Amino acid sequence: LSLFIGTLTAYALVRYSFPGKGLVATLVMGPLVMPQIVLGIALLNYFSILGLIDSRVGLMLGHLVVTLPFTVRLVSISVHNLDPALERAAQNLGATPLQTFWRVTLPMLRPGIVAGAIFAAIISFGELAVTLLIAGARTTTLPLRIFNYTEYNFDPTINAVSTIFVVLALVLIIALDRLIGLVRIG
Repeated sequence: LSLFIGTLTAYALVRYSFPGKGLVATLVMGPLVMPQIVLGIALLNYFSILGLIDSRVGLMLGHLVVTLPFTVRLVSISVHNLDPALERAAQNLGATPLQTFWRVTLPMLRPGIVAGAIFAAIISFGELAVTLLIAGARTTTLPLRIFNYTEYNFDPTINAVSTIFVVLALVLIIALDRLIGLVRIG
């Protein structure tokens, strides 16, 4: 969800001028400068009014708020690096705007989209403050389980699991760099 919304938001913020563009950019990037506990409490207050506390939808929306700035920022870099002349050339050759977006724009944004997906997954996996406040007792995520387990037990198994996750993340990043060249993002 963060990837889909983030890609479209980044494209709109970079390519188009519209009323409220600065406000949208500020709202999207706001969670980056806000302490996570403050963001979690704000979401707790807002989601309690909407009845989304202790629900998967609330948890998903909370993680969307936390991960969206990273996705938008990384995809925005790729949009900035995309030459608009390539999109115009595709349309001059008869492609519709939708065909141009799917066949020209998205493939060229792939490094930023993949980097955004990786960052969103890592941030979402490590997000405890929002998860603790919104998930409630009935929803348990893996980070919450690890947190609760380490709170009451001293077991080297958690260290081993954490090491495996770090190694998997590094292997994934190296493989993606070789596959699509993440260095091209900036």
